Amino acid sequence: MPALSPTMTQGNIGTWAKKEGDEITAGDVLVEIETNKAQMDFEFQEDGFIAKILVESGSKDVKVNQPLAILVENKEDVEKFASYTVDDALSGGSSAPKSEESAKPADAPKPAAEAPSSAPAASPTQGERVFASPLAKKLANEKGIELSDITGTGPNSRITKADVENHQPSTKRSSPPAPVSAAPAPPSTSGAYTDIPLSNIRKVIATRLTESKQQIPHYYLTVEANVDKVMKLRQHLNGIAKDGYKLSVNDFVAKAAALAMKDVPDVNSAWHGDFIRQ
Repeated sequence: MPALSPTMTQGNIGTWAKKEGDEITAGDVLVEIETNKAQMDFEFQEDGFIAKILVESGSKDVKVNQPLAILVENKEDVEKFASYTVDDALSGGSSAPKSEESAKPADAPKPAAEAPSSAPAASPTQGERVFASPLAKKLANEKGIELSDITGTGPNSRITKADVENHQPSTKRSSPPAPVSAAPAPPSTSGAYTDIPLSNIRKVIATRLTESKQQIPHYYLTVEANVDKVMKLRQHLNGIAKDGYKLSVNDFVAKAAALAMKDVPDVNSAWHGDFIRQ
């Protein structure tokens, strides 16, 4: 399991884009991973063949650095890992075949950079999934564009930010949009209450909010402000942005807080138990 964010300690496994025996090349999407920030496609950065998937789709709370799959360089070595387990990988592969020097756990490569937009164009779908970078997904959502309408130019036809920016809407659609992630687990209902499964993001938010309330000394100040001019400025800036950005009221609050902390640096301090860090 790769650490896809600085604070990630574990993640959930979504849908595998490859199955055992499949060939994989650098830049291929291997599996969907839900981090404590978002759900994203995990791109592998080596060539080889998937010999064994150690952690199945839908697995929860998989710790960082736990092996997810076994990659071999030669296709004939795939069958030698048919009975290989995650315990074998964690224990150093004591039950692995003698030729295991050609195998390596597919657990922590770095995310791939987007390919230049001059790469050959092809269909961005594989089965019923649409492959796109997280930034491309965000931009397409903001512009109201369906990913299935865009031709990807990235590795293995992956949709990039440039593809979204250069997309020309068509009046004719070929097919309905494909889902990009697995459906969430259904809530568990019993009597007068309903248990709703938590995503990693919600778990982290709840933990951080609890810690901030319990571990950080609080005091409260209030002030009233007239923000009529701020609202007019926001409307003006968003009007000239031409969809390049969209400012929220929170953006202005953050800007005001930052300027206040520059003027009064004592406010920009944090409690560290036996000292205050300014």
